[in-house]
Amino acid sequence: MNTTNSAVRLFAALPSAEPGGRDKQQGLEGTALPRERLGTPAREVQVTGAAEVSCRADRASVRISVTSTKGSVNDVTNSISRRLEYILQTIRQHGVGDEHTSVRRFLHRDVDAFSMEAEVVVTFSEFEKMEQMCSFLLDKLDKSVHVGAPQFFHSDTRLHQLRLQACLSAVENAQQKASKISQLLGESLGSPLLVREEETKEWRNEEEAAGREHGSLPRLPFIPHVPTASASSQVSITFSFRDKSKKRL
Repeated sequence: MNTTNSAVRLFAALPSAEPGGRDKQQGLEGTALPRERLGTPAREVQVTGAAEVSCRADRASVRISVTSTKGSVNDVTNSISRRLEYILQTIRQHGVGDEHTSVRRFLHRDVDAFSMEAEVVVTFSEFEKMEQMCSFLLDKLDKSVHVGAPQFFHSDTRLHQLRLQACLSAVENAQQKASKISQLLGESLGSPLLVREEETKEWRNEEEAAGREHGSLPRLPFIPHVPTASASSQVSITFSFRDKSKKRL
């Protein structure tokens, strides 16, 4: 996954050194936010951090179809079954389990013949094995089999990890900035008082995705780019400053 951090906004509130005076307000990017609690001057810092994370698709599905036309139902069924079994055996030999494979058959009756089409849809998590299998089938079965272009997508698990990583990166970015600002002000950063995720976004990018990283398939019509998914998160965190008057014994 790729992570991009953006600038952070800071709001800090420190008690005034003068008795009865107002709190000193320190602001980054020319912005200040007064924060006073009833009867007690606020000693805290508020930061907002943002991060953007992207990742490539981790799944791909391939549609493999076989067609045949014969004079009887038995003949066309036997013809399709032989080639279909060969395809399924090849898929298993390339490390894909039956749970990731679906098969459908369609029978049509013409005027004086029967036509049948079998469709196999295979889902891959390893793109290199997918390319090897497709090339193998095209070499062995030639024109009797049609191998469609891979359709890439993101699994639910990958998308969940993407959203989580965006939020965690935004929190980490905000914490690092708050720590450095507290050192600059001569303060010691304390515990977080409030963590709030302000905004989240998610989008797909087909055009700028990485290309053929696992080789190519010369017999296939084309290999599309592997798409990427991106997620961004913006968080707001308020940290306390440690009380300097409390010294360790």
